[in-house]
Amino acid sequence: MLRKIIALIAWLPLMAYAQDFQTDTPMVHDPVMAKDGDTYYIYATGKGIQQMTSKDRRTWTVSRQPVMTVIPGWTTDSVPGFGHHVWAPDVIKWHDRWWLAYSCSTFGRNGSAIGLLSSRSLGANLWKDEGCIVSSCEKRDNWNAIDPNFVIDDATDTPWLVWGSFWDGIQIARLDSTMHIAKGQKPRTLARRYDPSYKPTEPNPTSKYAGTNAIEAPFIFKHGGYYYLFVSWDYCCRGAKSNYRVAVGRSKTVDGPYLDRNGKDMANGGGTIFLEGDKQQWEAAGHCAAYTFDDEDIFICHGYSATQNGVALLIQRSISWTADGWPELTSK
Repeated sequence: MLRKIIALIAWLPLMAYAQDFQTDTPMVHDPVMAKDGDTYYIYATGKGIQQMTSKDRRTWTVSRQPVMTVIPGWTTDSVPGFGHHVWAPDVIKWHDRWWLAYSCSTFGRNGSAIGLLSSRSLGANLWKDEGCIVSSCEKRDNWNAIDPNFVIDDATDTPWLVWGSFWDGIQIARLDSTMHIAKGQKPRTLARRYDPSYKPTEPNPTSKYAGTNAIEAPFIFKHGGYYYLFVSWDYCCRGAKSNYRVAVGRSKTVDGPYLDRNGKDMANGGGTIFLEGDKQQWEAAGHCAAYTFDDEDIFICHGYSATQNGVALLIQRSISWTADGWPELTSK
């Protein structure tokens, strides 16, 4: 209890003196969104996790106060070199509680961990540390514990987690009622950038450690009778030189297999291109999420602006559906 009181006191100066600002074109990396009451929330990569709010999804109030004003000590103990720059969160409401997962890592390495917070209300911004969901170690694991996404199997009300970046691609595992990896569950590869037998000839331009299986940032969205797995291919974080893009596949079950429009398994390099840079407005785009708000299906991600020297900005588009059940983006 004393440690919780000390942590709460540490938040007070930031809460008192932070100055927020408004914008209709927020700079953002790895955004996810939620709605609590009449307010929309975005959480994104940043020191302590960036957060912003909106009543209409057009004008955003960017908070100077991060989600995490106190970084749990276990994160720096578990991930050498990790500080306060927290990556790629995800947020979901399940069983009347909000759950927020976040990534602790260092660029190009797979000694990483996915942490967990919980709260009764997004508006209060009071989060409880729920520890580590899953971690990866260099030279032990051929996967990377970053870029988490929660998905609920609505047939059984069972939570799952998908995550991953490079190495052996996107991983999936079932969770228990505390939103931690269920007993006996081991990560399984759900999607790869390339067929395992394919050997790319070009080196990774962003890291000499991560290899060339350039896939990350999974997000699973349920529509009709299918689960749709969105992933980001190729390379982010290079400004105007980024070639990030989004691919998709679908499955009748949460845990796959996910097939693209040609029937190829995403675990063997399948995936149908869903969004990529047009070289006019966006050089590249990726790390996406998809939601249904007020009977509208929407897609969000960050895009590297072609007119603003590659700065990462929020993209929001509506999703429509083809007659055979595949998602498409509207023109706006």
